[in-house]
Amino acid sequence: MVLLTQYLTWSTVSVAIDILIVAVLIYQILVMIRGTRAAPMLAGLAVVALAFYLARIGELPTMSWLVSRLVPYVIFALIVVFQSEIRHVLADLGRRLSLGRGSAAEGDSYDDIVLAANLFSQHQTGALIVIEREIGLRTHVESGVPLDARLSYDLLATIFRPSAPLHDGAVIVQKDRIAAAACFLPLSMNPMLSTQLGTRHRAGIGITEETDAIAVIVSEETGAISLAIGGKIERDLTADQLRERLSSELRRYMSPVTLPTVITQDESNGALDSPLRTLPQRGSDASSDTERQT
Repeated sequence: MVLLTQYLTWSTVSVAIDILIVAVLIYQILVMIRGTRAAPMLAGLAVVALAFYLARIGELPTMSWLVSRLVPYVIFALIVVFQSEIRHVLADLGRRLSLGRGSAAEGDSYDDIVLAANLFSQHQTGALIVIEREIGLRTHVESGVPLDARLSYDLLATIFRPSAPLHDGAVIVQKDRIAAAACFLPLSMNPMLSTQLGTRHRAGIGITEETDAIAVIVSEETGAISLAIGGKIERDLTADQLRERLSSELRRYMSPVTLPTVITQDESNGALDSPLRTLPQRGSDASSDTERQT
């Protein structure tokens, strides 16, 4: 009797563990495809599977024969259809395994956004940088020019040069990489927004209304730095305030760095001509900037 009780107890526990593991896997799959093109594709696949199941139990010989011939190839079809999602999951798993090493690097990468925003603010260069969080932005990434490059201060400065072909539109950041530039975003239709906000600000607010992304916006007219989160905008932020807000929203520690000093008008003209050579580098001061330009 005792052995039977122990067996039933272990059997119940194993069934519970089995159900829990399957539930976690299903949940992770749903999280993975949320906000991507895979969601409607998976729904269509479920409809086809249901039709095959009904044909099987309805004793339809032709459909049953077709299903028996197609089922062995379904796994290969799924790999082809969802290859990008599978790649994304494996890459995300690898990042989680190396979370301890990667957190500091990602914090430094996001701090490049602060440095770039400070530069754009000094030179009144319009910029729109969108940081992806849980909800995928793949649809918007595909509307722009794919880059898949490491996020860096120099690259952002190059992209948003007024004479650069990619300066119009938004840059979308995924983790510590720039996924695409010159992306099109939905404009906010909120009638309560100030009439002083232009297309760039409305696009930044619009993407945060539809997703949980964060948008960093620099005004071309005033050089003011703004931050859009959840359909709301925080305007006239300093670089330090932007760093604090990003650190809080992204839940990462971003160590303070020395911001480049304000550049005069004569210096700014030369700086914007060649951002990779003459723009102040991370942690540089005014003296080092002057030496590079002489």
